[in-house]
Amino acid sequence: MKLASRMSRLGTETAFEALARAKALEAQGRSIVFLGIGEPDFDTPEHIIDAAKDALESGFTHYTPSTGIPAVREVIAADMSARLGYEASASNVIVTPGGKPIMFFTILALAEAGDEVIYPNPGFPIYESMIRFAGATPVPMQLREELDYNPDIDELRSLVSPRTKLIIINSPNNPCGSVIPEKDLEAIAELANEVDAVVLSDEIYKDFYFEGEHVSITKFPGMRERTVVLDGLSKSYAMTGWRIGYGLFPGELVEPITRLVTNSVSCTAAFSQMAAMAAIQAPQEPVYSMVAEFKQRRDILVDGLNAIPGISCPMPKGAFYAFPNISGTGLTSQDFEARLLNETGVSILAGTSFGAFGEGYARFSFANSQDNLREALRRIGEWVPTL
Repeated sequence: MKLASRMSRLGTETAFEALARAKALEAQGRSIVFLGIGEPDFDTPEHIIDAAKDALESGFTHYTPSTGIPAVREVIAADMSARLGYEASASNVIVTPGGKPIMFFTILALAEAGDEVIYPNPGFPIYESMIRFAGATPVPMQLREELDYNPDIDELRSLVSPRTKLIIINSPNNPCGSVIPEKDLEAIAELANEVDAVVLSDEIYKDFYFEGEHVSITKFPGMRERTVVLDGLSKSYAMTGWRIGYGLFPGELVEPITRLVTNSVSCTAAFSQMAAMAAIQAPQEPVYSMVAEFKQRRDILVDGLNAIPGISCPMPKGAFYAFPNISGTGLTSQDFEARLLNETGVSILAGTSFGAFGEGYARFSFANSQDNLREALRRIGEWVPTL
C-alpha cells in the first residue's frame, strides 16, 4: 500500500512510545517509576464526574454545533475574560476534542508551502510535526538554558521574515517548565505586528505557576486581533481522557476553523462539554490543591537531581516538568533515556523527543507521588556513578 507523500512529514509524540516500553517491562515483573508521560496523576474531581453523569442521563448524547454548545462557549468566554483582562466573546470561542486540534486547525488554516512557522525548540513535538504536514517550513526558536529556557529575542528577530506566517509560543512551557518574561512577550508581540504574523499562544498550563502569575501575549497592542489562545481542561482539572479543549480565535479565523472542525471531528462530545462547564463554574480549590502538591514535588525532584554528579537542573517556574542538563553523564539524551529505563526502571524522556536542541537534556515529569520521586532519585543516584 502506497501512502500519500505527506505522511512522511508527519511525526509523533514519543511520550506514548516511551510509556509503552515502560509498561512492557512492568508486565515482565520489573518495578517501574513512571516520570515520562505528561498528565496529572490525580483523579478528575468528583463534582465534574457527577456533572457528566447528569448530562448523560439528561440526554446530552447527540451532536452539538461544531463550535460547541452555546452555553458552554459563554461560560468559557466569561472565564477567559476574567483571566485575560478584556472581554472575550463567546462567538470567538471554539470547543474541540482536546487541545491538539486547535494547533492542527490553526496551522492548516494559515500555513502552506512557502510559508514559515516559528516554533519553540525544545518544545511540544506536535508543533513541528503539524507544520511539516501542512507543507510549511518549520523554523526552530531555540530555548536556551542560560536564559531559563527562553528564546534570545535578538536571535528570534533574525528568524522573522516576510515569509513568517505564524509564531508559536508556549508559556508555561512543555518540556522545560519555563515562563516567558513579560518584557520578552512584549518584544514577540512587536515582532508579530511588524511582519503581520499570527501568534498561536499555547496557554494550556496557565494554572501551573509556582511563582508569579500568568500573563498572556494578548495584553499587548494589536495582539487580540492576531492571536489564537489555546486552552483546555486536560491539565488543570486532570481531564486528559475527557478530550476537551478550546481556542479563542480572531474573528477572521472563526469560520474557517469551524469548517475544519465540521469536516474532521464534527463536534466535541456533549457530555464532556457539560462537564467542562461544571469544572469552570465550580470553586477552584481542587486546582489550587493540585498545584500546591506539584510545587512540593518539584522541589523534591530538582533538589535531588542537582545532588547527583553529572546532572544539573534549573528550577522550573511552571507546568509539571523538569528539564535537567544530563551532558555531564557522558551519555546522549537517547542513551540516557534507554539505559535509565532498562538499568534502573525509571522512565523519562530524552530531550531530543522535543527537538534537536534538546540534545544533552532529559524531561522528567513530576506527576507522580513524592515517595515515587524519592525512589527514582535513589535509583538514579546509585546508577550515575557506575557510568
